[in-house]
Amino acid sequence: MKKYFSLFYSILFFIPLSYTQSDFIEPDYIKTIIFKPTATNNYAPIIKLGEKLILSFDDLNADEHDYTYKIEHCTIDWKVSNISEFEFTQGYAEDRIRDYENSFNTLQPYTNYRLTIPNSTTKILISGNYILSVLNEDEEVVFKRRFVVYQPKVTVGVAVYKSREISTINTKQSVEFIINYPTYRINNPGKEIYPVVLQNNNWHTAITGLKPQFYRGSQLLYKYNKETSFWGGNEFLFFDSKVIRSSTLNIANVELGEDLYNTYLYTNEERAPLPYTLFPDVNGNFIIRTLNGSNSYTDADYSWVFFSLKSSKNFEGKDIYISGNFNNWQLNNTNKLHYNTESGLYEATLLLKQGFYNYQYVTKNKNGEINYHEIDGSHYQTENDYTVLVYYKKFGSRYTQVIGVGFGNSEKINN
Repeated sequence: MKKYFSLFYSILFFIPLSYTQSDFIEPDYIKTIIFKPTATNNYAPIIKLGEKLILSFDDLNADEHDYTYKIEHCTIDWKVSNISEFEFTQGYAEDRIRDYENSFNTLQPYTNYRLTIPNSTTKILISGNYILSVLNEDEEVVFKRRFVVYQPKVTVGVAVYKSREISTINTKQSVEFIINYPTYRINNPGKEIYPVVLQNNNWHTAITGLKPQFYRGSQLLYKYNKETSFWGGNEFLFFDSKVIRSSTLNIANVELGEDLYNTYLYTNEERAPLPYTLFPDVNGNFIIRTLNGSNSYTDADYSWVFFSLKSSKNFEGKDIYISGNFNNWQLNNTNKLHYNTESGLYEATLLLKQGFYNYQYVTKNKNGEINYHEIDGSHYQTENDYTVLVYYKKFGSRYTQVIGVGFGNSEKINN
């Protein structure tokens, strides 16, 4: 009969890691940064060693700049590690981006750049956290993106439950998971294994510092409730501008402006007081597509998208932002809403490429505290993706490996 051995002391022993928002501000002329696996319907830059990622971005200057990419291996908290590039790459860790093409038949001219990692000159050799930087001719960083490479040495089972806390039973979701390592030797799991739990692949809400609560043979059990709970949030708002000249679902009106089309969305209302309503989304992601051409990379046009929010709540002392994977979940002046005294609405205008977009409204107070559900509400029924990354740093090792990934979804939530 198998027995559970409780590590009662480990429940109180957490090692929090910092995943704060980057202060790096991307230039206005760089738009539509896509960084994801080549697999269909996969949006998170998390790949198994040997698989491929694709990077795509647009330069609105449309003058065919020479851009280079640079790959850096990182620690678990995303600081550049001290191992040399020869240890984590075969070939070059820095090289020129050679695949680019100018837009065709668009009102907004741009040059689209594409890169696949690994490629003929760059091959990743080890698992871990990585940062991909794109640099201009002056070797200045234009933008950065994170990605994770793993080797499946362990398996991870993930389940999503309703919160057991009475106060949050209808608003939060709790993630439980089991790490299985029947053929892999881990000497001290309590000190060598570092799981990271993500909701919808948003690193700004990552949960870290978890220790196994129980051992069961070659299994590590993480049966937390409060420590691994996320606000369920609400289904993401969305619009689809694949037909740039016509209004579609959630697009009220389209007009041709001085240079580009103006896309006016229907005014959104505060959803926090409302009951949960099911409608499908892609969990904060976006898909570039157009019916005006055959190649979305170069044939999709840009338009000014007008967002508006009606709210009876007083947000004095707080800023409101439009957030999603389309802007890397960043909160800055570009996607900040401003109150219009004439219309009585919070408004913002973003320059976006044609496609299907998910977005949400986020508040931030003067202390920098971010609230993802103050406007849109939070429900335990909300469908969310959860990812558990298993980091492993063997005693005496010079770097942290990623030895397994588990996926879960709250569509079939457990009570």
